Formats: sequence, structure tokens, C-alpha cells
Amino acid sequence: MNLPNLLTLSRIVMIPVFVVIFYLPVESRYLVSAVIFALAGITDWLDGYLARKLDQSTPFGAFLDPVADKLMVAVALAVLIEEHATALLTIPAIIIIGREIVISALREWMAEIGSRASVAVSYIGKIKTTAQMSAIVGLLAFPPGVFWSYVAMVLLYIAAGLTLWSMVLYLRAAWPDLFPKGS
Repeated sequence: MNLPNLLTLSRIVMIPVFVVIFYLPVESRYLVSAVIFALAGITDWLDGYLARKLDQSTPFGAFLDPVADKLMVAVALAVLIEEHATALLTIPAIIIIGREIVISALREWMAEIGSRASVAVSYIGKIKTTAQMSAIVGLLAFPPGVFWSYVAMVLLYIAAGLTLWSMVLYLRAAWPDLFPKGS
């Protein structure tokens, strides 16, 4: 167990803490849950940076890092869907969660057939992640109806658009393996 892996595990441990705080009957719950989510986002960047810098990349870390990311994002979007109770937030949240499921399955399948590199993380994915994390932090920090929650909603739609775009890029890269000529 090394520091990058401990940081990744800390994101998973933060999930129940995040949920409990989000549902506490106190006014500061929005801000505190946003800080926890932002901290999780920072640890996501930090664990990857440290794994590369300290040459501490491990198979366990490579497996657990995307799992921790997807769990944290899916849980945050789930509580936000319930809190906002509107299709305006539900639609981009479903797009984001659905894309993660599709791409995770695609990566797993591509790895099985030895073509994992053709569906590696892209630059678009990094921009999408930044927009998505910023949107979620904003939506958590500001309750529905507050001006900044609308700004965060716009960011969420940008993230959803980039999510669809990156999914198309992944599917195009995998297309020859999904539908080989002559089969």
C-alpha cells in the first residue's frame, strides 16, 4: 500500500461521509458537501501525480482510481438529482452516468481482446472531467434557485456535451474491433 493508493481509497471512504453530511438538517450542509467533493477531486489529481512522480503506479491503483472516480461522481449526481428534482438536472446526469457505464464496459471488452490502447483516456476526457467536477462542486455548494447553481447547471450541460463527444470518439476508435470487416 503506497500513498497514491491510500489517496484513492480515501475517495471511497469520503462517499458515505459526503452523503451523511449532504442530508444533515443544517444550512452548512451544501458548502461542506461541496468541500468534501472538491477534496475528492483534488485527491484524484494528486494520487495520479504522485504515482507518476514517485514511480508508485500499481495494478491495484490503476484499477481502483477510475472506480473511485465513477463512484464519487455517480453518488454526487444521484443526491443532486433528488435535491433538484428536475429533468433539467436529471438529463445531463443520466448522460454522464450512462456514458461512464458504456465506456467502462467498452474498455473492459477492448482489454479482453488486447486493444485497450485504442480506448485510452483522451484530452477531451480531461476537459470533460474538469467541467463535470466544477459543475458538481457548484451544484453542491449552492442550493437550487441560487444564481450560482444556474451557472453550475450550464457547466453540467457543457460536461454532458463533452461526455457525448468523448463517447463518440471512443466508439469510433473501437469501431473496427466492434464491427470487423467480413463478419
